[in-house]
Amino acid sequence: MSASDSVQVSLEVRVDPDTAFRVFTEDVNSWWKQGARYRFVAPYRGAMKFLPGVGGKLVHVHAESKEEFVVGEVSVWEPGSRLVFGWRLPNFEPSQLTEVEVTFESCSVGTRITVIHRGWDQLAADHPARHGLTGHPFVMSKGQWWADQITALKRVSESKGPTT
Repeated sequence: MSASDSVQVSLEVRVDPDTAFRVFTEDVNSWWKQGARYRFVAPYRGAMKFLPGVGGKLVHVHAESKEEFVVGEVSVWEPGSRLVFGWRLPNFEPSQLTEVEVTFESCSVGTRITVIHRGWDQLAADHPARHGLTGHPFVMSKGQWWADQITALKRVSESKGPTT
C-alpha cells in the first residue's frame, strides 16, 4: 500500500456511537450529498441506502427508473463500533473495488467518526475516477470529498440524536 492508496478523515460529533452508526447507516440518504460529485448514476439523484448486516450492500437507487446500482457489499457490520464495505463506481472494471472502513469511537464530545478509504492504487493513473489527479493531489481531493460527506453527517446526526 502506498501513500496514494488510502484516504483517512475524522470528525467528532456530539452524539453517542450507537446514534452515529445508526444515522450513518439508516439515514444515509439524509446526509449523503446530491449531485454528480456524490451520486453514482446519472441524473445523479435518487436514494442512497444500506441493506444492513454482513453481506448487505450500499445501494444507489436511480430517481426515475428505480434501478439499483450496488456500490459495494458490507463485510463488517458492528453497530456503534465499525462498518466496512466495498466501493466501486460504475466505470470500474469488475475486478476493481476499493474499500471503506468507518469506525465510531467514544470521545470527550461524543463520537469520533473515522473514514478510511483504501485500494485506490489498483486504478491506473488515467482512470476517470481519478479526475486527472495522482499522488498527493488525488489523496487530498478524496479526503475533501469524504470530509464534505461526514460534515453533512455531523449536521444530521446532531439534529436527530441524543448527546452523550
